[in-house]
Amino acid sequence: MTVLPLTRGVATRAAATAGSERAIALWLLACCAMIFLMVVIGGVTRLTESGLSITEWKPISGVVPPLTEQDWAAEFERYRQIPQYRAIHAEMTLAEFKGIFFWEYLHRLWGRLIGVVFAVPFLWFLCKRQIPRALAPKLAGLFVLGALQGVLGWYMVQSGLADRIEVSQYRLVAHLVAAVAIYLATLWVALDLLWRRREGSAAVGRKLSWLLGLGIVTLMAGGFVAGLRAGYIYNSFPLMNGSVIPPDYLAGLPWYRAPFESLAGSQLDHRILAELTWLLAMGLWLWSLRLELAPRLRLALHALAAVATLQLALGIATLLLVVPIPLAAAHQAGALLLLTSLLVARHAARLR
Repeated sequence: MTVLPLTRGVATRAAATAGSERAIALWLLACCAMIFLMVVIGGVTRLTESGLSITEWKPISGVVPPLTEQDWAAEFERYRQIPQYRAIHAEMTLAEFKGIFFWEYLHRLWGRLIGVVFAVPFLWFLCKRQIPRALAPKLAGLFVLGALQGVLGWYMVQSGLADRIEVSQYRLVAHLVAAVAIYLATLWVALDLLWRRREGSAAVGRKLSWLLGLGIVTLMAGGFVAGLRAGYIYNSFPLMNGSVIPPDYLAGLPWYRAPFESLAGSQLDHRILAELTWLLAMGLWLWSLRLELAPRLRLALHALAAVATLQLALGIATLLLVVPIPLAAAHQAGALLLLTSLLVARHAARLR
């Protein structure tokens, strides 16, 4: 006589757990959307040379922007003391300074907002005991990584305040890769909660793992192109002003430093990696058409092929048109969208 009530009780608890996990997953996906936008804002900040406009790091009081003309004058004066102003913006007016200040302020403010949007629901779910025991450390780790990302961002900015007119390309790439790693890790945890059924393919999964790694390396190479502002030279495709390998590839540097410090070297390496990523993505997609795959994985692979092609087109257009800011920002968003499609496909290919 007690079997039915017990069964109902188990079913009720299972439904409650599923509901909690879905709510947590949707919250994490919202955080992913904010991180995605954060990467795009960061790209625009770099493209507009706005990243050094705020020369101090005030995690709490920095939320409040300059409110009076006296505040603005003081902020502008601090910017005028760094090498970038003297080398590039010596004729800049206060009104123009406000324009570049906006992007760096928005970038920092959005980062703080992500922290709040992550921390508050996390504490609420934790207090309600709706977070599974195995999941809590993962979420706490993501929060710590997010906080450290803010520190890394300031470490990057510091590199351009004294002896350089721009930030170190090495620190820029580290900051970018850290943001992407946090984004991908958060997305993976959300998908784990949403997709419990495993109907993937080990063969496809292995190939996607390698392709995801290549996609991350390609993004890193793009970060060096951005940090060196190497997209403003050799604005032709497929050759680089008629050459397969430009004559200034090494630029007087050892071969192992050229991909990271030579303008021509960084651009050529990014081109090669981007083309290889596209070719392998299309090859994987074509090969997969002959396989019997679950609908979720099949759809993810179709999306991967489409996004890879779109990203290649955006990259070529950005180069040929000499890096217009809207197109360059779209290309950076496309890079993250490509990694998103790779991760989603890799997750869909899981068997356990």
